[in-house]
Amino acid sequence: VKAYPIGIDTEDLMEAAKSAVESRQCERLRASFRDRQMIIGVDRLDYSKGLVQRFEAFEELLRSYPANRGRVVMMQIAPPSRTDVPEYTELRRRTEAIAGRVNGTYADFDWQPMRYLNRGFSRPTLAGFFRHARIGFVTPLRDGMNLVAKEYVASQNARDPGVLVLSRFAGAAQELTSAVLVNPYDVEGMAEALQTALVMPAEERRDRYKDMIRTLLDNDVHHWRETFVADLQMAGVEAA
Repeated sequence: VKAYPIGIDTEDLMEAAKSAVESRQCERLRASFRDRQMIIGVDRLDYSKGLVQRFEAFEELLRSYPANRGRVVMMQIAPPSRTDVPEYTELRRRTEAIAGRVNGTYADFDWQPMRYLNRGFSRPTLAGFFRHARIGFVTPLRDGMNLVAKEYVASQNARDPGVLVLSRFAGAAQELTSAVLVNPYDVEGMAEALQTALVMPAEERRDRYKDMIRTLLDNDVHHWRETFVADLQMAGVEAA
């Protein structure tokens, strides 16, 4: 028995993110954010993704670090799933309630702290959104891998990369050790991690990015496929 951590098509996504910067959607996004920093989350609307705790962590960030008010926006993209299951309907109700509470408490006439979108976007558009975001916020309660974490890193601008804040309970945390790792059950700890990421010096951001992108390039989806198939073939030879 052997583990084969799946990768992404790293180089392809890096190029897609570069191209997406000039897309109409990304231009609209930049114009709407102006000079504010963006925190982005992209997940299915699923209880395992830790969305309730993530929203509460952002709320705690605004409460404990008031200097971020008016300067930071969290955008969560969460296409609905299993809409016929009552538990998922309740999850959507809870997340919408928290987002509404945060916006109702902290919004100003020219700033809405949370953007909560229950719809999907194309892969190139998401790559452009990732590239624009200062923080990738990926905090599942438990996840076998989580490729969004890898996609966020691959989409970054090497000269001015963002910071990945990642749940230690995601499989990707075993590879992306230079992310800011968090316990998704610790809301205050996640808020502190967000603050750390927001004020992190450019040199440290670049060092963390270089370490993670090297891992993603060395262990991309092509390496995963070749290693897996080669071991299958070897197993067949040995069995014969």
